[in-house]
Amino acid sequence: MGRIDDVINVAGHRLSTGEMEEILASHPAVAECAVIGVHDSLKGQVPRGFVVLKAGIDDDPAAVSAELVQLIRDQIGPVAALRRVDVVAALPKTRSGKILRKTMRGIADGHEEPVPSTIEDPAVLNALRSVLAGGDLPGTGHAIRG
Repeated sequence: MGRIDDVINVAGHRLSTGEMEEILASHPAVAECAVIGVHDSLKGQVPRGFVVLKAGIDDDPAAVSAELVQLIRDQIGPVAALRRVDVVAALPKTRSGKILRKTMRGIADGHEEPVPSTIEDPAVLNALRSVLAGGDLPGTGHAIRG
C-alpha cells in the first residue's frame, strides 16, 4: 500500500486506513471506497469512510452505512472508532483514477482546499464539500445519491 496517509493515530492507537478500506470494499454493495483520518479534539484523529454503491443497489443508504460501521467494529474492534460512513454518488479522482484523499482530508479538517488541476471531474468534489465538512444533506441520512 505504501501511502503515507495510510496510518492514522486514534487516541494513541495506530490504525491503517487501507485495512479499513479493504473491509469496506468486501461488502457486496460497495463499488469503491475511501477512508480518511480527520482531526478530532479528543482523540487526535478519527476515521471517516466514504463509499460508492454498486449500480443497481437500492438498499437504504443509512442501513448500508450501519452495516459497514458494524463490519469494521467486528473485524478491527471498537478501537477503530469508525462511526460514520457516508454513501456518496462518486469519489473525487485524478484523471489517472487516484482518489484525492489529501484534498478530502483537508476539506474535512476545515481547510479551504483548492480544486487540484489533475481532478477528473470538479463537480464531484464540489458535491462532497458539505458532507466532508461534517454537514448532511437534509433528509438523506448521510447519503448523496447521483
